[in-house]
Amino acid sequence: MQHAATPALASELDARLIALWRAVGRRGHGGLSRTAASVLAALRDGGPQRVTVLATAESVAQPSMTTLLSRLERDGLVARGPDPADARAVLATITAEGLERLSTIRAARAAVIEARLAELDPEDRDALAAAVPALAKLTGEIV
Repeated sequence: MQHAATPALASELDARLIALWRAVGRRGHGGLSRTAASVLAALRDGGPQRVTVLATAESVAQPSMTTLLSRLERDGLVARGPDPADARAVLATITAEGLERLSTIRAARAAVIEARLAELDPEDRDALAAAVPALAKLTGEIV
């Protein structure tokens, strides 16, 4: 039996995902802002990117992204260099240290989620496991 998507389901998912993100995010950014962690993840997943692309993706002004990238570069997490396709543009690239920091952040978040999962009944854990493929489709990931 197929159920139509409802505004109530969308609203409930939104509320639960935000609550989970907040619960996990309180402990899981390794000293980085959420935006900084998101930029590092974008560079890890999408390769070197222009400042303008990163600013648009994070919904921040270009000068704000430039400031953030300067801080990440100072901390050794990002390197900036010329764009081979356009010498006027700058590309940001994640460094090995940036990749390590992201790995540490992901492990910290996973530990928080693991502890919360351990508090659930086996049936609830099974229901969440069964929902993972649907959540992947919802986020546009290939299942």
